[in-house]
Amino acid sequence: MLVAAGAAHAQQASAAAAPSFPAPEVGSVAPDFALPGATRYGLLRDPVHLSDYRGKTVVLAFFYRARTKG
Repeated sequence: MLVAAGAAHAQQASAAAAPSFPAPEVGSVAPDFALPGATRYGLLRDPVHLSDYRGKTVVLAFFYRARTKG
């Protein structure tokens, strides 16, 4: 239930800022994007692209306020 509550909160917070592109359909290929990567040793120099992991299982984990002073 904690995951569902977090997802509901995220949907409410982003309801005002609608995406400029349609959401991908279930079972379709996700669009490529890049994000700053991090390991337990710190941030990676280059961004991580989703396309680098094509054909592999990918889990995205977002940690609120991780590596910040807040």
